[in-house]
Amino acid sequence: MKILMVSSYLPYPLYSGGAVRLFNLIKYLSKKHEITLVCERRDKQTEEDIKEVKKYCKEVIAVSRLPQWSFSNILKTGFSTLPFLLIGHINPEMKENLIRLLREKTFNLIHIETFYVYQNLPRTYLPVVLVEHNVEYLVYARYKNTASTYLKPFLNLDILKIKKWEEFYWKKANSLVAVSEEDKKLMKKEAYVVPNGVSLSDFPFKKNTTDKKNKTILFMGDFKWIQNQKAVKFILEEIWPHLESRIKNKELKIKLWVVGKNITEDIKNLSNSKNIVFDENAPDKTSEIYKKADILLAPITVGGGTSFKILESMASGVPVVTTNLGVKGIGAKNNIHALTSENASDLAENVFKLLEDKVEYEKIRKNARKLIEENFSWEKISEKLEKVYKETLIS
Repeated sequence: MKILMVSSYLPYPLYSGGAVRLFNLIKYLSKKHEITLVCERRDKQTEEDIKEVKKYCKEVIAVSRLPQWSFSNILKTGFSTLPFLLIGHINPEMKENLIRLLREKTFNLIHIETFYVYQNLPRTYLPVVLVEHNVEYLVYARYKNTASTYLKPFLNLDILKIKKWEEFYWKKANSLVAVSEEDKKLMKKEAYVVPNGVSLSDFPFKKNTTDKKNKTILFMGDFKWIQNQKAVKFILEEIWPHLESRIKNKELKIKLWVVGKNITEDIKNLSNSKNIVFDENAPDKTSEIYKKADILLAPITVGGGTSFKILESMASGVPVVTTNLGVKGIGAKNNIHALTSENASDLAENVFKLLEDKVEYEKIRKNARKLIEENFSWEKISEKLEKVYKETLIS
């Protein structure tokens, strides 16, 4: 089929979860379908980036992403029923291109990535599949909790606007796609679930490393996100002290490797342990990071969807220690595919268990890889989305 895809971002380079998801879906869908992509492009994205996406598309039209943070947008938001998020994504150039494409070419359906670019789509008889990565008003509500007191009244109003328009576009679309069962439950319209995935070829299963005396415990994330800030704070203040005291006077040596962008001094000052390394210059290719890690420690307490770091770690053969939320929605079972717990002492004990028990270590990582192969390869995920397309066309 011929698919017109409209996105709020150009999915390359693969620096964000959204880019990883959309790029791989386009890559696998293009084997059977013809894709035309119209997307917003950030200033830092180059013609070379566009060429990488063009390898899998009939055509890529990348329009300029207009500045979000401007006095004009703030002023418009104050006098509009639209929230700040939608104001920043009003894009006349995108709309003009969509009008032209719909007039000049034939498509079977339209796929829209994120509701806030839906407003640029002209009236059309074609069925629309709307894919949402988050329930956006809840993301902003979490941000509000960390904001200054004087900003909260304005944010409260903006969150109400986001909720109104998000739900409006959910209802307007012919089919709605969520990335997790949790997000689906929050949507007031029946939705399909098409979770995140992982490239099995990009994240090969690593060799057994249980005989090493020096072990590396990995935490990875972009620290501009609240959920990563909360998780690393939980590790540094509560989990790591438990773990260090647990292995005292043993030959085993451990290192906590905190990898990611935007690591603040406040985060670095949360612990004075000599066994912690903060790294903002790790390889961009995350598969190289997993090759150097023995365990992924990911105590996720905020957020929804399916975590890329959990999926990629499982695919790579790096056992995962996380919370129940960390594996929610992927069918992973405690003591089979990962080790899960909610409190600091038990999470530390789970890490220690994997460090000490070679049989358990091998069991967990092999079971996790099998789970990914059977359910979360991008090929499998693209088949789920393709099924949504087909059901949309016949409904």
